[in-house]
Amino acid sequence: MAIINGTEIKVYDSGTAVLVAYAQNGSLNLNLGLREITNKESSGWKESLEGLRDFSIDLDGAYAWTDAASSALTNGADDVALVNMITNRVALTVKFGNVGAATGDTVYSGSVFLTSFSVSAGTEDTATYSMSFEGTGALTQTVS
Repeated sequence: MAIINGTEIKVYDSGTAVLVAYAQNGSLNLNLGLREITNKESSGWKESLEGLRDFSIDLDGAYAWTDAASSALTNGADDVALVNMITNRVALTVKFGNVGAATGDTVYSGSVFLTSFSVSAGTEDTATYSMSFEGTGALTQTVS
């Protein structure tokens, strides 16, 4: 079994392979909703069947306006683009995984909407951001 280095798992714009944000932490969440089918023959036990599936991605990290080379962050990695994604209701197709994937690596991709973006700035502390994306449509899995 190969152990995955979490540093290699990133969220990319699927069309440009540019990082969506310079995240320190990220999570991909898959959910299966259930629909209740409990009836009088259930002997007092709740019964369910499968329902809708959905996915979301949550990111957080150190907040910056420039990258390590002091260049302005662009292509979805800056707060102006992120706020515009909410204001203009723009969907983005993202990949969650290692874009330069080695053989056998898994990458997930799907269309998402940015549903929240926040910045926190404590006194004499590192400014941080957090954001959440909600998937629309299917999430696909590719093994390289």
